[in-house]
Amino acid sequence: MSDSQHIVCPHCAAVNRVPPEKLGAQPVCGKCKQALFTAHPVELNDGNFIQHITRNDIPVLVDFWAPWCGPCRMMAPAFEQAAGMLEPQMRLAKLNTEQAQQIAAQYNIRSIPTLALFRNGREVARQAGAMDAGGIVRWARSAS
Repeated sequence: MSDSQHIVCPHCAAVNRVPPEKLGAQPVCGKCKQALFTAHPVELNDGNFIQHITRNDIPVLVDFWAPWCGPCRMMAPAFEQAAGMLEPQMRLAKLNTEQAQQIAAQYNIRSIPTLALFRNGREVARQAGAMDAGGIVRWARSAS
């Protein structure tokens, strides 16, 4: 049996240890008892961003967006659809750059939507511009 992977709960941000063979078996959080994978992007903010990108052993794909951004709103359903296609091998998350301006500045987000892929807390790939669900999935899989 291989080593367990750390998975951050999308509901309470507790770090859970999950054996790799159990990732696809609808694991639940040991703390809040809710599903660790919901086929929906996790909403990130100043308080939980670092926890999610540094404590997940699976890659985390972050959509940097803003409510006033037309292309961001157009891409939102595709990103939601991609979450269902990429979990549990990857966590999808959204960060509102209007509410988390410091994080957006720290990661030098110049245009939105921007997708950034994080592995072990480090950004490993970035793609600016809106994409459909198939494009998001293809790019994410090739970048991870």
